[in-house]
Amino acid sequence: MKDVTISQAVRYVGVDDKTIDLFEGQYVVPNGISYNSYVILDDKIAVMDTVDKRASQEWMENLEAVLDGKKPDYLVITHMEPDHAANIQALAEKYPEMELVASVKAVSMLPQFFTMDFAGRTRGVKEGETLCLGAHTLHFVMAPMVHWPEVMVAYESTEKILFSADGFGKFGALDAEESWTCEARRYYINIVGKYGAQVQALLKKAATLDIQTICPLHGPILKENLGFYLEKYNIWSSYAAEDRGVLVAFASIHGNTAAAARQMAEILKNKGVEKIEVMDLARDDMAEAVENAFRYSHMVVAAPSYDAGLFPYMEMFLRKLKAKNYQNRRVGVIENGSWAPSAGRCMKELLGEMKNVTVCEPMVSIRSTVKPETVTAMETLADSLLAE
Repeated sequence: MKDVTISQAVRYVGVDDKTIDLFEGQYVVPNGISYNSYVILDDKIAVMDTVDKRASQEWMENLEAVLDGKKPDYLVITHMEPDHAANIQALAEKYPEMELVASVKAVSMLPQFFTMDFAGRTRGVKEGETLCLGAHTLHFVMAPMVHWPEVMVAYESTEKILFSADGFGKFGALDAEESWTCEARRYYINIVGKYGAQVQALLKKAATLDIQTICPLHGPILKENLGFYLEKYNIWSSYAAEDRGVLVAFASIHGNTAAAARQMAEILKNKGVEKIEVMDLARDDMAEAVENAFRYSHMVVAAPSYDAGLFPYMEMFLRKLKAKNYQNRRVGVIENGSWAPSAGRCMKELLGEMKNVTVCEPMVSIRSTVKPETVTAMETLADSLLAE
């Protein structure tokens, strides 16, 4: 078991999963993922969430080692997603006197995932209700659609710990040597990003609490400089740009559109843009491309026409942005078409479905390869893009 220190009474029993290739069946996790679970040892003992079925045996061993022969009185369920809730039935069967504490909505969802009859063993809690364990008291705060409708967080008032469910989580095992910000941003934008308004509502509630430690369901326990993490979540959930810069996202068939995209990046650099990210949507991680679209203040999309429409990787990218509520940005469009260009029209239509996205003129239209007049048009587009 990982040696993760929270306090003498609050113990970590989670598990690192380094064998998983795709989290939620779609997000590459080269450094794995952690499934975090905690135990509060007091007059009454509370287990805070379970873990994914991939880690059931190791988690149960960790839990038994911390319990040291004692029996838990409560299982607190903050989120019903299977990567946190897979072992609810197994734990309930092992400890038949244990009570399950969850939001009312979560209680109603239990039969969807398990065959066990939980009648008489559940406590559905609402906003502001508490659970006293002795010296520790849990205060329950509802967080619907962050990012499932049944989610709640729990604030322990004695040690001032926020058990934040999926909030403040990140990709990567606990021993991954990597920046918190990048993988936390990729995690947040792609998984929670659609629900910015709901995250903002939760942040307002959190602002009324004296929080000294954040215990998320994925990623490291946060104890220092909590204002940094709260500020990042405020930026991400309000759809503001984190950095002034440009994402140049392209898809290319034979390389000509790729060449145009890279030339556009050089034009932007020459105009003083310091932060520029160029991404190939067919080869680079799509989730990272989505992350960077939200990170930067501006974006350029470049793609060829395909089957009288739009090259599939660009269409996929733009639809993902729409699904995650991409907004409040300036975007330039570069299309390529050898005989009947259609990509630009399609990209502008998709961008037009997003909130407060300004499509800058002129749209650059390439006929097969970049020509001197194309470069002139890209120079003009760069000026338009950067004009505030």
